[in-house]
Formats: sequence, structure tokens, C-alpha cells
Amino acid sequence: MTLSLEEKQAIVAEVAEVAAKAHSAVCAEYAGLTSNQMNALRKQARNGSVYLRVVKNTLARRAVKGTEYEGMAEVIKGPMILAFSQEDPGAAARVFKTFIKDHEKLVVKALSIGGKLLGPADLERLASLPTKGQAISMLMSCMQAPIAKLARTLNEIPGKMVRTVAAIGEQKQAAG
Repeated sequence: MTLSLEEKQAIVAEVAEVAAKAHSAVCAEYAGLTSNQMNALRKQARNGSVYLRVVKNTLARRAVKGTEYEGMAEVIKGPMILAFSQEDPGAAARVFKTFIKDHEKLVVKALSIGGKLLGPADLERLASLPTKGQAISMLMSCMQAPIAKLARTLNEIPGKMVRTVAAIGEQKQAAG
């Protein structure tokens, strides 16, 4: 089924808009996956706030042109699926990493984050990036640590004084 010019322009505009707002992108070859497997991948992507789209290669190249994912255009060959992380940078990589465990036919070709094109070997590294909530939690624990240490130190002063006075009192009782 061929697409009209308007439909092609709409697809390019939609993908370009998503790419402009995305935190990272993953490009993978899906040859050999069944439609049920693709539906399972789409479901995982929806649950992970990942925009997933199978787009014709020429349209995909046009869509990423002018975005920070422009470097991916060179690897878009064959049956490709594009995934864009919409909430946190590692979301798309986590979806693909999880899916690849059970479906070896899905082959990651490239990753991109912050305008840098990464190879398939970096999937694990990108997938291990913390989510927004985890990053905030890590930051807050780093900010809280000095304050907690100060509070423990200040609390130790009266405690040490009480132990010293008690030791002196025991010494005087033993001597007297």
C-alpha cells in the first residue's frame, strides 16, 4: 500500500516532533519478529513511556534530519523500528534490553543520546541510567548526608559530656 504525499509528510512531521522532544533514541532491526511479538514490544514501549514507530527508511531519515538524532540516518537500512525515550533517557534502551532477552531477532543497530551516536554495545550502559525519580533520590541523599553528619556530631557533644560526668561520679563513689 503506497502512501500519499500528505500522509508521508504527516508521518515525517510526527516523528520529527517526537524526536525534537525526546531524551534518547534507539534504532533496531526487527526482521523475523512475528506480529504478536511486535505487539508485545509495542505494549512494553507504551508502559515505559517510549514512542515506538516503524517508518519507511527514507521517511525516517527525513524525520531525524535537523534533530540531535541526525547521526542515526546512516544506520537506517532495512526493516527498522525507531524508539524515542520521552520521559527519561534510558527508557527506550531498557525496553529493548528487556525484549531482546526473549527475542534474539530484534537487533539494535544504533543508539543516540545528547547528539552522540552510540553503537549497539552501549545498550547496557544507556539502559542502566537512572530514572528521573531515582536520580532525584540519589541527589537528595547526597544533599542530606552532610546535614545528617552534622546533626550526629552535634548530638554527640552532650552525650559525651553526660558519659564524662557519669564516669567522674562513679570514680568519686568508688574513692569515697
